Amino acid sequence: MAKEPPGQREHEGALLALLYATHCTKGDDARLAPARLVLISPAPITRAWRDDFEAALSARGRHAAILAMREELAASGLRERDPAAYRQRGFELSVAGYFADPTHARALTPFRVTSRVQQSVWESLGAFDLRDELRAVHCPTLVIHGRQDPIPLESAAAVAQSLSAEFIALDDCGHVPYVEQPELLFAAVRRFLAESPHLAGREG
Repeated sequence: MAKEPPGQREHEGALLALLYATHCTKGDDARLAPARLVLISPAPITRAWRDDFEAALSARGRHAAILAMREELAASGLRERDPAAYRQRGFELSVAGYFADPTHARALTPFRVTSRVQQSVWESLGAFDLRDELRAVHCPTLVIHGRQDPIPLESAAAVAQSLSAEFIALDDCGHVPYVEQPELLFAAVRRFLAESPHLAGREG
């Protein structure tokens, strides 16, 4: 099985939610549109910002701190002593560039991305720019993004602007705010949900 290319492991749940929401603005699917959205660390919404993200993540992988941790792992003998622990540490180092503090990667539960599925999502978008499509989505929305996320902050801000949404930028936080800034993240989400009750009775 081919290995995932570098920089292809970010979560894309927020992007898929946005694509679904834009789809629901068309034709008979309008009745299935979301009543509200919480978008955490949304993936880039233009090809240019996607390119910026890939460059930033690649550069972070070459940061001295991460290179030192890789060298430490290689010299540790852990691969022979404890293969499971070695794989765990390898995963942590593979995602370390997503964090404001690379050592916080130890707190992330391992996950696997099917690169073929992920690649098909991006290829389906082509030379994409979703800003105009997002302006057709009308529902209460909260966008949260870490200032140290390798995904450009400008992209997340553009998501919020296009949706007329509330935008929160978290300091000392990368792509995984539920690890690096959980109290601020969940407080913001709870407040937003309390202030924007689900419109269960709205007409389709």
